[in-house]
Amino acid sequence: MSTPPSLKLGDFICFSLYSTSHAFTRVYKPLLDRIGLTYPQYLVMVLLWEQDGQTVGRIGEQLFLESSTLTPLLKRLEAAGHVTRERNPADERQVLIRLTGSGRALKDQTADFFNQLTDAIGMSTEEVIRLRDNIQALRDNLNRFAG
Repeated sequence: MSTPPSLKLGDFICFSLYSTSHAFTRVYKPLLDRIGLTYPQYLVMVLLWEQDGQTVGRIGEQLFLESSTLTPLLKRLEAAGHVTRERNPADERQVLIRLTGSGRALKDQTADFFNQLTDAIGMSTEEVIRLRDNIQALRDNLNRFAG
C-alpha cells in the first residue's frame, strides 16, 4: 500500500490548478478590460466566434455551466450589444444566442491575445499542448468519477 502524501497545501494538485486558474485570470484581465469583457463572457464570445447561433444549453455544456449561471452573463452581453437572444422558431424551449456586428468586431480586438499569453506561459507550443491534453484528461476522469 502506498503512503498517502502529506497534507501540505503545495502538495494538492487541485490547489495547483486553482491557483493557476487565478494566475491566468490576472494575465487575461488587462487584455479583457480593453474590450470590456469578463473572462466568462470572453469564453462565450470565443464559442460564438467558432459557431454563431448556438443554444444556451449547448454553450452551457461546452463551458460546464448551468443555465442559471449562464443566463445573467448572456443578458449582460446582450445589454452591451454583442449578442442577441431569441427563441428558436423550431423549438420554443430553446434560446439561440447570435453575435451582433459589435460582437463579431470584438474578435479583431483580441488578435494580440495569443502572443501575450504565449509570452506569459513561457513554454513551448508542444509543452502547452501536452499540458492542455493532460488537464483535459484529468477533468474528464474527475467528471466520470463524480458521475
